[in-house]
Order: sequence, then C-alpha cells, then structure tokens
Amino acid sequence: MPKEPGKVPRIAAGIAAKIERGVYAPGSPLPSIPELQAAEGIAYQTAREVYGLLEDQGLIFTRRGKGTYVSLVLSKVLRDSTSRYLPSIRSEGGAVGAFDAEIRRLGLIYKPLPTVIGRERPPKRVADLLGLHHATKALKRERIMPVTLPGNEEVSEVVQLATSWFPPDVADQCPSLEEQNTGTGGSKSRLAEAGYAQVRLREEIEVRPPSEEEAAALNIPAGQAVLEITHKGLTADGRIVELGLHVLPRSKWRLAYEWVIGS
Repeated sequence: MPKEPGKVPRIAAGIAAKIERGVYAPGSPLPSIPELQAAEGIAYQTAREVYGLLEDQGLIFTRRGKGTYVSLVLSKVLRDSTSRYLPSIRSEGGAVGAFDAEIRRLGLIYKPLPTVIGRERPPKRVADLLGLHHATKALKRERIMPVTLPGNEEVSEVVQLATSWFPPDVADQCPSLEEQNTGTGGSKSRLAEAGYAQVRLREEIEVRPPSEEEAAALNIPAGQAVLEITHKGLTADGRIVELGLHVLPRSKWRLAYEWVIGS
C-alpha cells in the first residue's frame, strides 16, 4: 500500500499534544498499532510510522511483547558535569551516585537491574587508557539503568547503559566495587575511602549509531543516535582509576558544562 503523505506528522502531532496536556500521562499505555490503525483509518505501516516518529522524539517507548507507553522522561534529564560528581551532589538524599541523584530530582525512581560484575580483559582502547597490558584482567561493572514512576513501578524505561572499568590493583584495595550496591555516593566515594580520590575528571563525547545490542537494551529505534561519554576519573598523580563508558539515547538527555576561562 502506498505511503499516505502528511498523515504521519499530523497524527503524531495530535498524540504529542495529548501527551503535553496530560491526557496521556507518563507511563500510561497507548493504543496498540492495530487499534491506532482502526481509530485513524490508516494503513498498518502508517500507524507504525506514527509511533516511530514519536519514539524518535523521545515521547513514547515500546516494551517488546507488552505494548507502547508514554515516556517517563518527557523533560530531558540534565546531566550537568560541572557539579554532578561533587560528593554532596552525588549522595544527595542518600543517592548511590550521580545518576541516581539526577533521576530523583525528576521525581522518578532508579530501579537498577542486577549489575554484571567480573574481571576480564578490557578492549584495547580501555586497556591503553588504564595503562594495562592487553592480557591483564580489569574489574568490570556493567549496568542497564531503568527508571520508574513512584506508585507505578511495573512500567520502567531504560535511559542509560553504563560500563565501568577499574585497574586490578585498585579493585583489590576496594572490595566494595565488587558488590551490587556500592553505597551512598557510589564508586567514587568508595575509591576515595580506599586512598584513590579522584581530583580531576575528563569526558569525551561521541554521537554515533547504537549497536544492535544497545538499541535493544535501550528500546530505541536502530536509527536513533546515542551519546557515548568516555568518563575518566584521575587521581592527584594523574592516574585513571575509573573509566566509564556511558551510552545515552540522545532523545532523553541534555549535557551541560561550565568552566572558568580566566581574564
């Protein structure tokens, strides 16, 4: 069936307006594609394109086999790297790290899935940055990070993937890094307690297509770009003791930075 010009943006705009007015609240289910097709008198593919457009705008998300829902994060999460790693910020209200603190400020709940923890050989780029021989095993913490609404924790939306790497000697001195919950303030606080305080941070940002695995984990279209942030935590002597690779759907996040440039 030929594509119906103009219908996709028109119908998508109508649904977006209902979301904005609260007719469809965050986390609420939307009609199935066949139901949307019938209600609007459109082709099945056109209905899919309507939801695809809304998904690309970050207004809805799909849980395979369960349906389509209004996004829990309609206002993008502000990731302010100027302050997010300050001890008082990343432990605010008992938060277990900067991400948890950001999510709490939006009135959402970070409901972590089990962290995959183990020691393995890191990719060459990670090994080089950590100053490790290619055969050396580092500690890896791999997380899929969903959020939920208070009172409606059955519906969750993944908004970040994060993999953290730690040199083996550092991990040996900080056994809490191999626990599921690293405690208030997260890994940075535990590293500081073990004598590896991070006094300088460096981040590099790349915009790229997601891998198949990343798109599936984030529940985003394969064509939607992600932000990959390479986060380096350095001690006073310039050593990287924590290397984070954070993958974020670009429709869900805003990045902010501020620094003094002098006179």
